[in-house]
Amino acid sequence: MTVPTITLNDQTTIPQLGFGTYQVPPEQTAATVGTALEVGYRHLDTAQMYQNEQGVGEAIKASGIAREELYVTSKLNNGFHRPDDARRSFDETLTRLGLDRIDLFLIHWPLPTLYDGDYVSTWRTLAEFVADGRAASVGVSNFHPEHLDRIISETGVVPVVNQIEVHPYLTNEAARAASIRHGVEVEAWSPIAQGAVLDDPVIGEIAAAHGKTPSQVTLRWHVERGDIVFPK
Repeated sequence: MTVPTITLNDQTTIPQLGFGTYQVPPEQTAATVGTALEVGYRHLDTAQMYQNEQGVGEAIKASGIAREELYVTSKLNNGFHRPDDARRSFDETLTRLGLDRIDLFLIHWPLPTLYDGDYVSTWRTLAEFVADGRAASVGVSNFHPEHLDRIISETGVVPVVNQIEVHPYLTNEAARAASIRHGVEVEAWSPIAQGAVLDDPVIGEIAAAHGKTPSQVTLRWHVERGDIVFPK
């Protein structure tokens, strides 16, 4: 299948459609991700918090797909924001995935009420991983406008993406607008509202008029808005 790509602000490219592994049980991850790769997915999104990075790595190894054909993202767990903790946990992510380099690594949540409100030093630490070649790109997740403004103004390093909840019932316009203003691409998690669109009568009518499913027309809405999406 053909998946569009988006050029990020660091001139790397990312497939617009990815396979999200949130809530995929660790013991089922290798088989589930393996199936996703078989049907054509080449962009995989995991996180330390999901506890399934190892299964993702096993699926990648078993697939036989060339590394350069895959795009792999993971995210920093909330308990590891201090610089030394972030460095150690990043090393562990690479080990669990069985990779020596990751395509994209994100701060999962900004946590402005924790760590004395210091998520800037965490962001500086992620930038180190690009500098040493172990991450092609770094970005953020669940960042509000003020969080984006702060890390960019204090470090001069612009995230390539901001992964936020976006779907027809929560368009998250303030965070989307702030991301776009900074040249940060929007990644939409929960793009079909965890299945809620399937029973929506309005979306159902639109889908029927086009001979598509509610999921298909909702994902098309995201794609035409420019969102990077992770259905599963």
